[in-house]
Amino acid sequence: MADRHHDVEPSAVSTSTQVPDEFDRNVPRICGVCGDKATGFHFNAMTCEGCKGFFRRSMKRKASFTCPFNGSCTITKDNRRHCQACRLKRCLDIGMMKEFILTDEEVQRKKELIQRRKDEEAQREVQKPQLSEEQRSIIDTLVDAHHKTYDDSYSDFSRFRPPVREGPVTRSASRAASLHSDASSDSFSHSPESGDRKMNLSNLLMMYQEQGLNSSPDSKEDEGTGLSMLPHLADLVSYSIQKVIGFAKSIPGFRELTAEDQIALLKSSAIEVIMLRSNQSFSLEDMSWSCGGPEFKYCVNDVTKAGHTLELLEPLVKFQVGLKKLNLHEEEHVLLMAICLLSPDRPGVQDHERVEALQDRLSEVLQAYIRAHHPGGCLLYAKMIQKLADLRSLNEEHSKQYRSLSFQPEHSMQLTPLVLEVFGGQVT
Repeated sequence: MADRHHDVEPSAVSTSTQVPDEFDRNVPRICGVCGDKATGFHFNAMTCEGCKGFFRRSMKRKASFTCPFNGSCTITKDNRRHCQACRLKRCLDIGMMKEFILTDEEVQRKKELIQRRKDEEAQREVQKPQLSEEQRSIIDTLVDAHHKTYDDSYSDFSRFRPPVREGPVTRSASRAASLHSDASSDSFSHSPESGDRKMNLSNLLMMYQEQGLNSSPDSKEDEGTGLSMLPHLADLVSYSIQKVIGFAKSIPGFRELTAEDQIALLKSSAIEVIMLRSNQSFSLEDMSWSCGGPEFKYCVNDVTKAGHTLELLEPLVKFQVGLKKLNLHEEEHVLLMAICLLSPDRPGVQDHERVEALQDRLSEVLQAYIRAHHPGGCLLYAKMIQKLADLRSLNEEHSKQYRSLSFQPEHSMQLTPLVLEVFGGQVT
């Protein structure tokens, strides 16, 4: 009985139902009564709007027509008004049925139903969670900061000391090579651009500037130690730290913190934020980080040649896979980085209440964004917060491995001053 409803909204509804499979939508449809352009199936037959209305009126009036000719007039678009009797006869001949015509009461009920549905939809739209202007501004600020501090062309990577993948195979490298599912770069392998390594953390906080890396640190390349990738990845980490600083300075409220608290937050969270950033270039296909050309595609084996072991790298890859599978929007990704950075329980933070207030505001923005823009994301916020807990464990393991590395002069000399400062005085 679906065709009965065509009587209410002819142009919007009538062409959309009960169309036989043999009708090609690309072929013009012809009215079975007069040959005019048809708009769809009406009262069980393909007709134009004019013949549909004529049939409905005739049936409702129970009209009785008489042909002034011989009862066999040919009905066309031009003469269809000349003989109502033959026109009605033609309507019945092609299968139009009065049973498909709605009564006036049915038409009114259907109109009311359609209007009620429109009103309900409008009401749902009004009640849909919306971001406040302030929340939208915070998100726009963070997204813009991320774009300015993350160059997804990775063009600056060529300025680092070059990656060297040859050299003695360490036990960790051997284990890594056997792990098909664990090809990944060090958590450091994601950073946008590079700045002046000669500047220490305090100076970078005072005046963060976008500037290229013109030269490598004054240190000889690793020779015969088995850590052939250390110089390159040390440069990459140093570069990433500078970009994390640039991003942090754009977080609303961060600049208003004391310099001591800014430094404490950056020292403790830098590696975690770098790990979060690195997810942007992480690939689930081969579990590696692709940062431009083949030369800058990093796997677990590469990072073992920078002194890290699978005690860090295996959970790191697991973390990256889990984060990638959350399919975060860019807005959610940058909010998570900012929330990670503004953790009041970091070592050395003095004004816990102020930092916590900043983090709480960002958490509220994230939850509001998820409600408004991430359908079905009722558990997403909890999963994202769990990722922050995972990062703490990764941070702790990284600190252990960094300390072991830095105690060896032939390795620590490959690190940049900024890396030594940020990770050297870390307390976990």
